[in-house]
Amino acid sequence: MSFATAAPSAANARRLLLAGFTAILAAGMGFAIRGAILDNWGREWGFTNEQLGSISGAGFTGFCFGIIVGGFVADKLGYGKLVLAAFALHALSAFITFAPGANSSAASAYDLLYWGTFVFAVANGTLEAVANPLVATLFPANRTHYLNILHASWPLGLVLGGVVGWVLDDRMQLDWKLQLGIFLVPVAVYGLMFFGQHMPKSEASARGLPLGEMLKDVGLLGAAVVCVLLALFFADALHMQRELAWGIAGALLLTVGVLTRFALGSFLLFTLFVAHALVGAVELGTDGWIQNITGNILSSEQGKILFVITSATMFLLRFCARWIEQRLKLSPIGILFVSAVLACFGLNLVAGLTAFGGAMGALLVYAVGKTFFWPTMLAVTSDRFPRTGAIAISIMGGIGMMSAGLIGLPGLGYAKDRFSGEALEQAAPAHVAEYRAETSSNFLNLGEAYGLDARKTGAIDEKLKVAREELAAAGGTDPSLALAELTSAERAAHDAQIEGDRRTLRADAWIPAGMAVIFLLVLLWFRTQGGYRTKQLDG
Repeated sequence: MSFATAAPSAANARRLLLAGFTAILAAGMGFAIRGAILDNWGREWGFTNEQLGSISGAGFTGFCFGIIVGGFVADKLGYGKLVLAAFALHALSAFITFAPGANSSAASAYDLLYWGTFVFAVANGTLEAVANPLVATLFPANRTHYLNILHASWPLGLVLGGVVGWVLDDRMQLDWKLQLGIFLVPVAVYGLMFFGQHMPKSEASARGLPLGEMLKDVGLLGAAVVCVLLALFFADALHMQRELAWGIAGALLLTVGVLTRFALGSFLLFTLFVAHALVGAVELGTDGWIQNITGNILSSEQGKILFVITSATMFLLRFCARWIEQRLKLSPIGILFVSAVLACFGLNLVAGLTAFGGAMGALLVYAVGKTFFWPTMLAVTSDRFPRTGAIAISIMGGIGMMSAGLIGLPGLGYAKDRFSGEALEQAAPAHVAEYRAETSSNFLNLGEAYGLDARKTGAIDEKLKVAREELAAAGGTDPSLALAELTSAERAAHDAQIEGDRRTLRADAWIPAGMAVIFLLVLLWFRTQGGYRTKQLDG
């Protein structure tokens, strides 16, 4: 990979870029491995899809606390201290997550897995509170390009984590704790790379701007987006009374108002915050389930292979942001609009997949669409709002992760439960009682839904896997023939699960459709302002 040509502002810029790259790589590996072992947890403790989605969602909600708190204190406390804190939190997360054993109750295992994942996310968020503003400061002339390079580490982590799941889970069938523990390797590496390095401050911090001044562009509008998500977190994850949750969120909003002298904030930044909430829900929410969904429709191993290939595509494309800007003459907002259109189209294609080849093409369209969302949104925020220093870019990342954890992952899990349960009721009502999950799902008060029992569908998947292996050993070329080994009840449950997955992806596609509308309106607004331009602090 090449990191040349940016006229960096510090002699150790490339080492710091690589250190941040490795830190986000650790986060991506942990995320991918955890996504690959969701079925292990479901079989071992009988969790519903909504419960599994909530555990995965903790991998994002915790991130919000790490990155937002880190963003507020980064320049005052120092980036080095935040890296040390993140390192310790990563180690603690492993200790908590590995605590549940085979004899643990489902409730105890759920709590430990949830909070272990949450602490892991806090560590990831703390690191990104360092890496994002650091790279934006080090490479001010090419933020879109270098933030895309920094975040190329995320899909690379997904690739490596996907390979771990493919080899150690599907092939070697090792204990899930051994698989998940591998993320500690890049944790150790980033710790060594950051050690002893000098890290510059953001432009706003270097000029000594007070906190209230740095928050004015965020204002009441931007803070309201964060406070709504925090209220949902307090109520759903911490089980606070909703009145108390919303009261705390309101107090935080009032605090921002006092600090900024009740500045309304930039409507553009507010719009970007809302759009990034959608980015988190569709990109990271879908990533958390896509191995599971494609694995159900095709096979577990093929689902992991597809995940690795599409993640590798993202990794390579994130080095092309400068080429796209220069050769295709697309502004960062133009890139975001095209990406949203492709993501919407790709998800609808994936929903209709029936074979490995078609799935590959559909997922590549989706992968191209989602590649540039996250880093380009960060670059636009840094380009247009330099007065906010590390704060707005950290809030942006926090909103995306919080949305993924509170809306994307549990929302898609709820959709899978609801749609698969409805599909079984419509196609084979006689088998509903046999395969219905004991625990219901509910999401944002959309209504109670019963999905399929994860233990029973897991046993069906295992039976199919054995039948396919036997068929392949006998020289069979059509893996669908393995379905003949299922009873009529098992086939009905299997088909209902797949139909639920397809309907979930079609519902998911509405999110990037909404994003495309937002980005088109922002693009048209910039044209009335003479085009997209990077702002300087004096401007």
